[in-house]
Amino acid sequence: MMDRLKVVLDTNVFLVSISSKSKHHWIYEKLLSGEYDIFITTEILMEYEEIISQKFNSSVAKNIVKALLILPNVFKTSIYYSWNLIEKDVDDNKFVDCAINSNSHLLVTNDKHFQVLKDIDFPKIKVANIDEFAKELDAVQSHT
Repeated sequence: MMDRLKVVLDTNVFLVSISSKSKHHWIYEKLLSGEYDIFITTEILMEYEEIISQKFNSSVAKNIVKALLILPNVFKTSIYYSWNLIEKDVDDNKFVDCAINSNSHLLVTNDKHFQVLKDIDFPKIKVANIDEFAKELDAVQSHT
């Protein structure tokens, strides 16, 4: 029985969770309150900052990155091997490699390129969309 859910959040999921007006803001709130663990790499953090700067502004992006770097449930991971499992958008492999390296329970994304992972037996990566993530998180929290 797991006591904490370990996840990697694709940028598209993290981005839609930031605004308090978003119906997915619960993802960011639960991250800030420490209800699950998130794993990142320098490359993922840089992408978060770049995309948040484009969507909001650079000040918001820098503050979010600073928050991620000090939260006790955010773990920075180093990647020593790239599996290159996604061919249609190779940039997505940074999330796959992070999920494998951190032994995460879920890679949360709404990106269709990640669907190819469901057909790969090794290494096994559980991909979840936002709704599936919500169910998994509820299941873990109801058992603690």
